[in-house]
Order: sequence, then C-alpha cells, then structure tokens
Amino acid sequence: MAEIDIKDKNNSTVGTITLPETVFSASAKQGAVHGSIVNYLANQRQGTHATKTKGLVSGGGKKPYKQKGTGRARAGSIRSPLWKGGGTVFGPQPRDYSYNLPRKAKKVALHSALSAKLADGEITVIDGISLDKPRTKDMLAMLKNLGLNGKTTLIVLPEKNDSVILSARNIPGVSVTRVTDLNTYNVAVHTMLLITKQAVEMLAEAGKK
Repeated sequence: MAEIDIKDKNNSTVGTITLPETVFSASAKQGAVHGSIVNYLANQRQGTHATKTKGLVSGGGKKPYKQKGTGRARAGSIRSPLWKGGGTVFGPQPRDYSYNLPRKAKKVALHSALSAKLADGEITVIDGISLDKPRTKDMLAMLKNLGLNGKTTLIVLPEKNDSVILSARNIPGVSVTRVTDLNTYNVAVHTMLLITKQAVEMLAEAGKK
C-alpha cells in the first residue's frame, strides 16, 4: 500500500494516509478507461439534432405542373428532395445516444485513472477544506499555497459544500465534485486532483465493495 502526505491549506504536512491498493495501485486498463470516457461523453449528448424531411418542409401542397405534355420529368411537389428547398433524405433525426456501462467496468476504469494520477504525482490529499463564506480570493490563496495555481484541478469533497463550490466556480480550470459523483472522465480531464482525507477514506470503503 502507498502512503501519501496529508497537507493543510498552507501546504504543511500534518500526517500521512495509507492509500488502498485496490483503488490507487490498480493495474493499468487503458481499454476500460477509454470505454468509460466514451460512455460518459455519449451520455452527455442531447441528441436534439434534426433535419426536415419532405413531409416537414412547408409548401409543396400543389402539383407544380401537369403530369403529361410538358416534356419535363413528372413532379408531384416542389418540396421533393430532388428540388432546391426540398426535404432532406436520411438526415439526422433526434435520438438518444446514452447507453449503460456495467458497474464493474466503471469501477475498474476509475481505479485505473486514480492509480495513474498517483503514479504521476498528481494527487494532493488535504486534511479538509472549510470556508466560512464563499470567497474566490481564499480559494485562490489555498491553491497557490498547495502549488496548484494555474493548473486544471479537480477538488473532491466527501459531500456537497456550497461555499467551496461558489468559491471555485469562477476560477478557470478548477472544478468541484463529491466523491460519490467522481468519474473517470473528470479524473482524466484534470491535471491535478485535490482530495480531502475524508473523501479518500470514502473511496477506500467503496473500493472494498
């Protein structure tokens, strides 16, 4: 099992914590990580794209000219897909892109991503994050003390904290999530992870299930 220092908001070491191998020392599963990220992005798609077919385009109720005797090809509507301004054939229609990934596959992918972050030295454990009131200046100061200033950082909390969320939302590249909402995409898309001690313990407990 790997050990990592626990920091306070001033970047002083206040202890160490043992990270469970099942969560932070898992073997690399690039296929699982890729599949989990693709699944997450697919589930975010709205799928509201649409094109108008011949039946949806306005106009075209009257036959443009008589069937025979004009020398032209027969036509029943000016909104035929063959005509300018006509309907679209086989164009995109609203659809649901979401699909389910097995829970075990998501778990393997998340553990692989967390293990890669730890191996690259991109995880910082903090004893806790407490703000009396939302204040971006205080959040920036803490990130600067921890050496995370200017880096895309994912802050992982044990539970929702409005003060932390509001303090971080105007900082470019900084996101906040609960440990229960942690997913492979968020881990992979951020350079650094700032995780509270309690969140690490919750991850360890969830890794046993």
